Amino acid sequence: MAAIDTLAEETAAHIEAFVDGLWAERGLADATLGAYRNDLAHFAAWLDSRSLIGVRRHDIQAYLAARNTPGSSPRSAARLLSSLRQYYRYQLRAGVIDEDPTALIAMPSQGRRLPKSLSEADVVALLRAPDTDTELGLRDRAMLELMYAAGLRVSELVGATRAQVNTRQGVIRITGKGGKERLVPLGDTAVAWLERYLVAARGALLGSAASDALFVTARGGGMTRQNVWHRIRTHAGQAGIRADISPHALRHAFATHLLNHGADLRAVQMLLGHADLSTTQIYTHVARARLAALHAEHHPRG
Repeated sequence: MAAIDTLAEETAAHIEAFVDGLWAERGLADATLGAYRNDLAHFAAWLDSRSLIGVRRHDIQAYLAARNTPGSSPRSAARLLSSLRQYYRYQLRAGVIDEDPTALIAMPSQGRRLPKSLSEADVVALLRAPDTDTELGLRDRAMLELMYAAGLRVSELVGATRAQVNTRQGVIRITGKGGKERLVPLGDTAVAWLERYLVAARGALLGSAASDALFVTARGGGMTRQNVWHRIRTHAGQAGIRADISPHALRHAFATHLLNHGADLRAVQMLLGHADLSTTQIYTHVARARLAALHAEHHPRG
């Protein structure tokens, strides 16, 4: 019993030293450190009377297999393996062990998350939700129309300046990730709402203040990500959209609806500003799912 108690104390000390080391190295949040601590404590309990330090690859593989119960997700297994990997890499750097037992264990495949999107009817309802008889409502309508017409990231939207929009040519110049610029066409509807906002609302919202931002608040400053998030959720509620949507939902809808209507994948890649086509390909899964549903609903032999 004394030997078991000593081993438990040593294991607890190793875990705490690891957690403290992670905090010192990377300044991780308490919740993240707590998750590491919890994962390692469960593994130590499964090992029973064996030490964490003496673990071999087959022990970890057996533990992962034991945790792979019906209903468990690959994401949980991946997070667990990540915790163990961080722990043993730390012990290797500290010279406590000579070999990382997780080194040759592959991370479980988690699949690709399909982005949440909106139906075309949902988008129409969302776009029509702002009260365009008010300056704020007119701003929000123009903002939503632009996000859907150009597939902008919310960071690109709030970072856009008045000078980046050319309503005569119907384009907006966007600086995306990595400082890469792209010209995105807007379409007649978005251009019309932008012109109306620029003439009738932007100056009134700014008052005597000056701002380069395309979309401004009643306080005379540029919109923030939080402002956009709040306005979209407000208008989604007014439109009767029950899904918990984010500003990114309009970017997803932009890509999905283009593909549903026959757009070329590489053209969508350019419009979204994706550096790699594989990033854009996830939208083909969304579009195919929608097309399969339409086929099943409308085809006489669906």
